[in-house]
Amino acid sequence: MPTVMLVSMVIFFAFSIPIAVSIGFASVTGVQVFGGVPMLVVPKEIYSAIDKFALGAIPFFILAGNIMETGGISNRLVNFAKSVVGWMQGGLAMTCVVTCMIFAAVSGSGPATTFAIGAILIPALVKHGYPVNFAAALQATSAELGVIIPPSIPMIIYGVSAEVSIGELFIAGFGPGVLIGGSLLLFVWCWCKFKGFGKDDHQGRMQFLLATKEAAFALMMPVIILGGIYGGVFTPTEASVVAVFYALFVGMGIYREIRLKDLFPILRKSVISSAVIMFIIANAGMFSYLIARAGVPEAIGEFLKQHLSSGTAFLLGVNVALFLIGMFIETSSSIIVLAPILVPVAIKFGVDPVHFGLIMVVNLACGMITPPFGVNLFAACAVARISVDQIVRQLIPFVLAVLGCLMLITYFPQISLSLRDLIYR
Repeated sequence: MPTVMLVSMVIFFAFSIPIAVSIGFASVTGVQVFGGVPMLVVPKEIYSAIDKFALGAIPFFILAGNIMETGGISNRLVNFAKSVVGWMQGGLAMTCVVTCMIFAAVSGSGPATTFAIGAILIPALVKHGYPVNFAAALQATSAELGVIIPPSIPMIIYGVSAEVSIGELFIAGFGPGVLIGGSLLLFVWCWCKFKGFGKDDHQGRMQFLLATKEAAFALMMPVIILGGIYGGVFTPTEASVVAVFYALFVGMGIYREIRLKDLFPILRKSVISSAVIMFIIANAGMFSYLIARAGVPEAIGEFLKQHLSSGTAFLLGVNVALFLIGMFIETSSSIIVLAPILVPVAIKFGVDPVHFGLIMVVNLACGMITPPFGVNLFAACAVARISVDQIVRQLIPFVLAVLGCLMLITYFPQISLSLRDLIYR
Protein backbone atom coordinates (compact mmCIF):
# COMPACT_ATOMS: atom_id res chain seq x y z
CA MET A 1 0.00 0.00 0.00
CA PRO A 2 2.62 2.67 0.89
CA THR A 3 4.48 2.21 -2.40
CA VAL A 4 1.29 2.53 -4.44
CA MET A 5 0.26 5.62 -2.48
CA LEU A 6 3.63 7.35 -2.87
CA VAL A 7 3.93 6.52 -6.57
CA SER A 8 0.39 7.66 -7.30
CA MET A 9 0.97 10.89 -5.34
CA VAL A 10 4.10 11.65 -7.41
CA ILE A 11 2.16 10.95 -10.62
CA PHE A 12 -0.61 13.33 -9.52
CA PHE A 13 2.02 15.98 -8.74
CA ALA A 14 3.50 15.50 -12.22
CA PHE A 15 0.10 16.29 -13.76
CA SER A 16 0.00 19.55 -11.75
CA ILE A 17 -2.91 18.40 -9.62
CA PRO A 18 -3.07 20.53 -6.44
CA ILE A 19 -1.11 19.13 -3.49
CA ALA A 20 -4.10 18.54 -1.21
CA VAL A 21 -6.08 16.79 -3.95
CA SER A 22 -3.06 14.68 -4.92
CA ILE A 23 -2.60 13.50 -1.32
CA GLY A 24 -6.31 12.71 -1.03
CA PHE A 25 -6.42 10.81 -4.33
CA ALA A 26 -3.28 8.86 -3.35
CA SER A 27 -4.91 7.83 -0.06
CA VAL A 28 -8.12 6.67 -1.77
CA THR A 29 -6.04 4.82 -4.38
CA GLY A 30 -4.23 2.93 -1.63
CA VAL A 31 -7.51 1.95 0.02
CA GLN A 32 -9.08 0.82 -3.27
CA VAL A 33 -6.10 -1.16 -4.55
CA PHE A 34 -5.30 -3.12 -1.41
CA GLY A 35 -8.59 -3.23 0.45
CA GLY A 36 -8.64 -4.29 4.06
CA VAL A 37 -9.64 -0.74 4.98
CA PRO A 38 -13.30 0.21 4.50
CA MET A 39 -13.96 3.42 2.57
CA LEU A 40 -15.86 4.69 5.61
CA VAL A 41 -12.44 5.22 7.23
CA VAL A 42 -11.62 7.93 4.66
CA PRO A 43 -14.13 10.58 5.82
CA LYS A 44 -13.59 9.51 9.45
CA GLU A 45 -9.83 10.13 9.33
CA ILE A 46 -10.24 13.30 7.29
CA TYR A 47 -12.55 14.67 9.96
CA SER A 48 -10.30 13.48 12.79
CA ALA A 49 -7.31 15.23 11.21
CA ILE A 50 -8.91 18.67 11.54
CA ASP A 51 -11.00 18.02 14.67
CA LYS A 52 -8.27 19.45 16.93
CA PHE A 53 -8.61 22.52 19.12
CA ALA A 54 -5.07 23.74 18.40
CA LEU A 55 -5.76 23.99 14.66
CA GLY A 56 -8.30 26.73 15.39
CA ALA A 57 -5.35 29.09 15.77
CA ILE A 58 -4.46 28.88 12.08
CA PRO A 59 -7.38 30.86 10.53
CA PHE A 60 -7.26 33.45 13.32
CA PHE A 61 -3.52 34.12 12.97
CA ILE A 62 -3.99 34.42 9.20
CA LEU A 63 -6.85 36.86 9.76
CA ALA A 64 -4.77 38.86 12.26
CA GLY A 65 -1.95 39.15 9.72
CA ASN A 66 -4.30 40.39 7.00
CA ILE A 67 -5.84 42.94 9.36
CA MET A 68 -2.34 44.17 10.27
CA GLU A 69 -1.53 44.56 6.59
CA THR A 70 -4.62 46.69 5.91
CA GLY A 71 -4.81 48.53 9.22
CA GLY A 72 -1.57 50.51 9.04
CA ILE A 73 0.25 48.36 11.56
CA SER A 74 2.77 47.10 9.00
CA ASN A 75 3.71 50.61 7.87
CA ARG A 76 4.34 51.77 11.44
CA LEU A 77 6.45 48.72 12.18
CA VAL A 78 8.58 49.56 9.13
CA ASN A 79 9.09 53.13 10.36
CA PHE A 80 10.04 51.86 13.80
CA ALA A 81 12.52 49.32 12.44
CA LYS A 82 14.07 51.96 10.19
CA SER A 83 14.50 54.29 13.19
CA VAL A 84 16.52 51.52 14.88
CA VAL A 85 18.85 50.40 12.06
CA GLY A 86 18.25 52.95 9.29
CA TRP A 87 21.20 55.16 10.26
CA MET A 88 23.73 52.55 9.01
CA GLN A 89 24.80 51.90 5.45
CA GLY A 90 22.38 49.27 4.22
CA GLY A 91 19.95 50.33 6.94
CA LEU A 92 16.91 50.13 4.69
CA ALA A 93 17.72 46.55 3.72
CA MET A 94 18.31 45.74 7.38
CA THR A 95 14.96 47.36 8.15
CA CYS A 96 13.35 44.64 6.03
CA VAL A 97 14.83 41.92 8.26
CA VAL A 98 13.96 43.67 11.55
CA THR A 99 10.39 44.42 10.45
CA CYS A 100 9.82 40.82 9.40
CA MET A 101 11.09 39.64 12.78
CA ILE A 102 8.55 41.85 14.56
CA PHE A 103 5.70 41.11 12.15
CA ALA A 104 6.46 37.38 12.46
CA ALA A 105 5.74 37.62 16.18
CA VAL A 106 2.03 37.92 15.33
CA SER A 107 1.27 36.70 11.82
CA GLY A 108 2.86 33.21 11.93
CA SER A 109 2.84 33.05 8.13
CA GLY A 110 5.66 33.52 5.63
CA PRO A 111 3.53 34.53 2.61
CA ALA A 112 1.48 36.95 4.75
CA THR A 113 4.71 38.59 5.95
CA THR A 114 6.00 38.77 2.37
CA PHE A 115 2.95 40.61 1.07
CA ALA A 116 2.46 42.87 4.10
CA ILE A 117 6.06 44.06 4.41
CA GLY A 118 7.19 43.56 0.81
CA ALA A 119 4.49 45.87 -0.55
CA ILE A 120 6.10 48.68 1.48
CA LEU A 121 9.80 47.89 1.41
CA ILE A 122 10.50 46.41 -2.04
CA PRO A 123 9.49 49.65 -3.84
CA ALA A 124 11.41 51.65 -1.21
CA LEU A 125 14.55 49.56 -1.70
CA VAL A 126 14.36 49.94 -5.49
CA LYS A 127 13.86 53.70 -5.09
CA HIS A 128 17.05 53.85 -3.00
CA GLY A 129 19.06 52.17 -5.75
CA TYR A 130 18.98 48.52 -4.71
CA PRO A 131 18.63 45.97 -7.55
CA VAL A 132 15.03 44.81 -7.73
CA ASN A 133 16.04 41.14 -7.74
CA PHE A 134 18.10 41.64 -4.57
CA ALA A 135 15.18 43.43 -2.89
CA ALA A 136 12.82 40.57 -3.76
CA ALA A 137 15.30 37.90 -2.60
CA LEU A 138 15.87 39.75 0.67
CA GLN A 139 12.13 40.09 1.31
CA ALA A 140 11.40 36.43 0.52
CA THR A 141 14.17 35.24 2.85
CA SER A 142 13.33 37.64 5.69
CA ALA A 143 9.67 36.59 5.54
CA GLU A 144 10.81 33.03 6.22
CA LEU A 145 11.16 34.22 9.83
CA GLY A 146 7.35 34.31 9.90
CA VAL A 147 7.27 30.53 10.41
CA ILE A 148 10.25 30.34 12.77
CA ILE A 149 9.66 33.15 15.28
CA PRO A 150 6.54 32.28 17.29
CA PRO A 151 3.65 32.14 16.89
CA SER A 152 4.13 29.92 13.88
CA ILE A 153 1.49 28.04 11.89
CA PRO A 154 3.90 25.19 10.92
CA MET A 155 4.83 24.82 14.61
CA ILE A 156 1.16 24.46 15.49
CA ILE A 157 0.78 21.80 12.80
CA TYR A 158 3.91 19.98 14.01
CA GLY A 159 2.72 20.11 17.61
CA VAL A 160 -0.62 18.56 16.65
CA SER A 161 0.93 15.94 14.36
CA ALA A 162 3.70 14.89 16.75
CA GLU A 163 1.70 15.43 19.96
CA VAL A 164 4.27 17.91 21.28
CA SER A 165 3.53 20.96 23.44
CA ILE A 166 2.89 23.96 21.18
CA GLY A 167 3.85 26.31 24.01
CA GLU A 168 7.27 24.65 24.29
CA LEU A 169 7.72 24.84 20.50
CA PHE A 170 6.92 28.55 20.58
CA ILE A 171 9.48 29.16 23.34
CA ALA A 172 12.09 27.10 21.48
CA GLY A 173 11.54 29.10 18.28
CA PHE A 174 13.02 32.30 19.67
CA GLY A 175 16.65 31.13 19.64
CA PRO A 176 16.66 29.92 16.00
CA GLY A 177 14.63 32.96 14.90
CA VAL A 178 17.08 35.43 16.47
CA LEU A 179 20.05 33.45 15.11
CA ILE A 180 18.75 33.50 11.53
CA GLY A 181 17.61 37.12 11.79
CA GLY A 182 21.02 38.19 13.14
CA SER A 183 22.81 36.26 10.40
CA LEU A 184 20.72 37.95 7.72
CA LEU A 185 21.44 41.37 9.24
CA LEU A 186 25.18 40.66 9.24
CA PHE A 187 25.10 39.39 5.66
CA VAL A 188 23.11 42.38 4.40
CA TRP A 189 25.46 44.83 6.14
CA CYS A 190 28.55 43.15 4.64
CA TRP A 191 26.95 42.96 1.19
CA CYS A 192 26.03 46.65 1.20
CA LYS A 193 29.54 47.60 2.37
CA PHE A 194 31.10 45.49 -0.38
CA LYS A 195 28.74 46.60 -3.17
CA GLY A 196 28.44 50.21 -2.06
CA PHE A 197 24.65 50.19 -1.75
CA GLY A 198 22.59 51.90 0.91
CA LYS A 199 24.76 54.95 1.58
CA ASP A 200 21.69 57.22 1.57
CA ASP A 201 19.38 54.93 3.52
CA HIS A 202 19.23 57.39 6.42
CA GLN A 203 17.10 59.76 4.33
CA GLY A 204 13.48 59.91 5.49
CA ARG A 205 14.32 58.15 8.74
CA MET A 206 12.11 59.12 11.67
CA GLN A 207 13.55 59.87 15.08
CA PHE A 208 13.51 56.83 17.32
CA LEU A 209 11.24 58.31 20.01
CA LEU A 210 8.72 59.59 17.45
CA ALA A 211 8.68 56.28 15.55
CA THR A 212 8.27 54.39 18.82
CA LYS A 213 5.37 56.62 19.85
CA GLU A 214 3.59 56.15 16.52
CA ALA A 215 4.17 52.38 16.55
CA ALA A 216 3.43 51.89 20.26
CA PHE A 217 0.11 50.09 19.74
CA ALA A 218 1.58 47.98 16.95
CA LEU A 219 4.57 47.02 19.12
CA MET A 220 2.28 46.08 22.00
CA MET A 221 0.63 43.42 19.86
CA PRO A 222 3.40 40.76 20.06
CA VAL A 223 3.96 41.66 23.72
CA ILE A 224 0.30 40.97 24.57
CA ILE A 225 0.07 37.82 22.46
CA LEU A 226 3.32 36.17 23.49
CA GLY A 227 3.18 37.48 27.06
CA GLY A 228 -0.32 36.03 27.43
CA ILE A 229 0.79 32.63 26.12
CA TYR A 230 3.89 32.32 28.26
CA GLY A 231 2.22 33.89 31.28
CA GLY A 232 -0.48 31.23 31.19
CA VAL A 233 -3.26 33.76 30.61
CA PHE A 234 -4.46 32.03 27.44
CA THR A 235 -3.52 29.14 25.17
CA PRO A 236 -1.93 29.64 21.72
CA THR A 237 -5.35 29.04 20.15
CA GLU A 238 -7.02 31.62 22.38
CA ALA A 239 -4.10 33.98 21.68
CA SER A 240 -4.94 33.90 17.97
CA VAL A 241 -8.43 35.22 18.74
CA VAL A 242 -6.97 37.93 20.98
CA ALA A 243 -4.64 38.89 18.11
CA VAL A 244 -7.61 39.36 15.77
CA PHE A 245 -9.57 41.55 18.17
CA TYR A 246 -6.51 43.61 19.11
CA ALA A 247 -5.61 44.14 15.43
CA LEU A 248 -9.20 45.21 14.72
CA PHE A 249 -9.20 47.56 17.70
CA VAL A 250 -5.94 49.19 16.61
CA GLY A 251 -6.76 49.27 12.88
CA MET A 252 -10.31 50.63 13.28
CA GLY A 253 -10.27 52.45 16.60
CA ILE A 254 -6.74 53.84 16.97
CA TYR A 255 -5.21 54.23 13.49
CA ARG A 256 -8.62 54.34 11.77
CA GLU A 257 -7.27 52.96 8.50
CA ILE A 258 -9.81 50.12 8.25
CA ARG A 259 -13.36 50.91 7.21
CA LEU A 260 -16.36 48.61 7.32
CA LYS A 261 -16.10 48.16 3.56
CA ASP A 262 -12.57 46.76 4.00
CA LEU A 263 -13.70 43.92 6.25
CA PHE A 264 -15.24 41.74 3.55
CA PRO A 265 -12.08 41.62 1.36
CA ILE A 266 -9.98 40.93 4.48
CA LEU A 267 -12.30 38.11 5.59
CA ARG A 268 -12.55 36.67 2.09
CA LYS A 269 -8.75 36.57 1.69
CA SER A 270 -8.36 34.98 5.12
CA VAL A 271 -11.03 32.34 4.49
CA ILE A 272 -9.43 31.29 1.22
CA SER A 273 -5.96 31.01 2.77
CA SER A 274 -7.29 29.11 5.78
CA ALA A 275 -9.35 26.74 3.65
CA VAL A 276 -6.33 25.82 1.55
CA ILE A 277 -4.27 24.95 4.63
CA MET A 278 -7.08 23.04 6.37
CA PHE A 279 -7.85 21.09 3.20
CA ILE A 280 -4.20 20.04 3.01
CA ILE A 281 -4.24 19.02 6.69
CA ALA A 282 -7.43 17.00 6.25
CA ASN A 283 -6.12 14.98 3.30
CA ALA A 284 -2.64 14.60 4.73
CA GLY A 285 -4.17 13.26 7.95
CA MET A 286 -5.75 10.40 6.02
CA PHE A 287 -2.47 9.77 4.21
CA SER A 288 -0.54 9.67 7.51
CA TYR A 289 -3.06 7.27 9.03
CA LEU A 290 -2.64 4.78 6.18
CA ILE A 291 1.15 5.12 6.25
CA ALA A 292 1.19 4.46 9.99
CA ARG A 293 -1.26 1.55 9.64
CA ALA A 294 1.08 -0.04 7.11
CA GLY A 295 3.95 0.08 9.61
CA VAL A 296 6.09 2.52 7.64
CA PRO A 297 7.37 4.50 10.69
CA GLU A 298 8.58 1.35 12.38
CA ALA A 299 10.20 0.09 9.17
CA ILE A 300 11.98 3.40 8.59
CA GLY A 301 13.10 3.44 12.21
CA GLU A 302 14.63 -0.02 11.94
CA PHE A 303 16.28 0.83 8.61
CA LEU A 304 17.84 4.00 9.98
CA LYS A 305 19.02 2.28 13.15
CA GLN A 306 20.72 -0.41 11.07
CA HIS A 307 22.37 1.97 8.59
CA LEU A 308 23.05 5.03 10.73
CA SER A 309 25.28 4.49 13.72
CA SER A 310 24.54 7.71 15.60
CA GLY A 311 22.10 10.55 16.11
CA THR A 312 24.56 12.86 14.33
CA ALA A 313 24.37 10.85 11.12
CA PHE A 314 20.59 10.55 11.47
CA LEU A 315 20.16 14.33 11.74
CA LEU A 316 22.42 14.94 8.75
CA GLY A 317 20.43 12.47 6.64
CA VAL A 318 17.14 13.97 7.79
CA ASN A 319 18.33 17.49 6.94
CA VAL A 320 19.34 16.51 3.42
CA ALA A 321 16.05 14.70 2.85
CA LEU A 322 13.92 17.51 4.30
CA PHE A 323 15.71 20.14 2.24
CA LEU A 324 14.99 18.25 -0.98
CA ILE A 325 11.40 17.50 0.05
CA GLY A 326 10.82 21.15 1.00
CA MET A 327 11.73 22.22 -2.52
CA PHE A 328 8.81 20.29 -3.98
CA ILE A 329 6.15 19.88 -1.28
CA GLU A 330 4.41 22.60 0.73
CA THR A 331 5.64 22.99 4.33
CA SER A 332 2.39 22.11 6.12
CA SER A 333 1.86 19.00 3.99
CA SER A 334 5.41 17.82 4.59
CA ILE A 335 5.11 18.23 8.36
CA ILE A 336 1.80 16.39 8.59
CA VAL A 337 3.04 13.46 6.51
CA LEU A 338 6.59 13.22 7.87
CA ALA A 339 6.32 14.21 11.54
CA PRO A 340 4.48 11.02 12.66
CA ILE A 341 7.09 8.98 10.76
CA LEU A 342 10.30 10.75 11.80
CA VAL A 343 9.61 11.89 15.38
CA PRO A 344 9.51 8.35 16.89
CA VAL A 345 12.78 7.59 15.11
CA ALA A 346 14.35 10.83 16.36
CA ILE A 347 13.34 9.97 19.93
CA LYS A 348 15.03 6.54 19.57
CA PHE A 349 18.25 8.38 18.68
CA GLY A 350 17.87 10.55 21.76
CA VAL A 351 16.74 13.73 19.98
CA ASP A 352 14.32 15.92 21.94
CA PRO A 353 11.02 16.11 19.97
CA VAL A 354 10.84 19.88 20.52
CA HIS A 355 14.36 20.32 19.15
CA PHE A 356 13.50 18.04 16.24
CA GLY A 357 10.42 20.15 15.55
CA LEU A 358 12.57 23.25 15.16
CA ILE A 359 14.89 21.34 12.82
CA MET A 360 11.91 20.32 10.68
CA VAL A 361 10.32 23.77 10.62
CA VAL A 362 13.55 25.65 9.82
CA ASN A 363 14.57 23.13 7.18
CA LEU A 364 11.22 23.00 5.43
CA ALA A 365 10.99 26.79 5.65
CA CYS A 366 13.94 26.83 3.25
CA GLY A 367 11.51 25.35 0.73
CA MET A 368 9.62 28.65 0.88
CA ILE A 369 12.57 30.41 -0.78
CA THR A 370 13.84 27.72 -3.14
CA PRO A 371 12.54 26.90 -6.63
CA PRO A 372 10.43 25.38 -8.02
CA PHE A 373 7.59 25.78 -5.48
CA GLY A 374 8.79 28.42 -3.00
CA VAL A 375 5.67 30.30 -1.88
CA ASN A 376 7.63 33.25 -0.47
CA LEU A 377 9.53 33.35 -3.73
CA PHE A 378 6.38 33.68 -5.80
CA ALA A 379 4.91 36.24 -3.40
CA ALA A 380 8.04 38.43 -3.49
CA CYS A 381 8.24 38.19 -7.28
CA ALA A 382 4.57 39.17 -7.54
CA VAL A 383 5.17 42.26 -5.40
CA ALA A 384 8.37 43.17 -7.27
CA ARG A 385 6.77 42.36 -10.64
CA ILE A 386 9.65 40.20 -11.83
CA SER A 387 9.90 36.56 -12.92
CA VAL A 388 11.30 33.82 -10.69
CA ASP A 389 14.35 33.25 -12.91
CA GLN A 390 15.47 36.84 -12.24
CA ILE A 391 15.73 36.22 -8.51
CA VAL A 392 17.47 32.83 -8.35
CA ARG A 393 21.09 34.04 -8.47
CA GLN A 394 20.49 36.59 -5.70
CA LEU A 395 18.88 33.89 -3.56
CA ILE A 396 21.95 31.64 -3.39
CA PRO A 397 23.86 33.52 -0.63
CA PHE A 398 20.67 33.94 1.40
CA VAL A 399 19.92 30.21 1.20
CA LEU A 400 23.51 29.39 2.18
CA ALA A 401 23.25 31.72 5.19
CA VAL A 402 20.04 30.04 6.36
CA LEU A 403 21.52 26.56 5.83
CA GLY A 404 24.56 27.54 7.90
CA CYS A 405 22.22 28.56 10.72
CA LEU A 406 20.32 25.29 10.28
CA MET A 407 23.48 23.29 10.90
CA LEU A 408 24.12 25.23 14.11
CA ILE A 409 20.50 24.70 15.21
CA THR A 410 20.76 20.98 14.41
CA TYR A 411 23.97 20.19 16.27
CA PHE A 412 23.71 22.73 19.09
CA PRO A 413 20.31 21.97 20.63
CA GLN A 414 20.93 24.58 23.33
CA ILE A 415 20.05 27.24 20.75
CA SER A 416 16.49 25.92 20.75
CA LEU A 417 16.13 24.36 24.17
CA SER A 418 17.91 26.68 26.61
CA LEU A 419 15.01 29.10 26.96
CA ARG A 420 12.50 26.22 26.97
CA ASP A 421 14.38 24.46 29.76
CA LEU A 422 14.67 27.68 31.74
CA ILE A 423 10.92 28.26 31.68
CA TYR A 424 9.43 24.74 31.67
CA ARG A 425 11.94 22.74 33.66
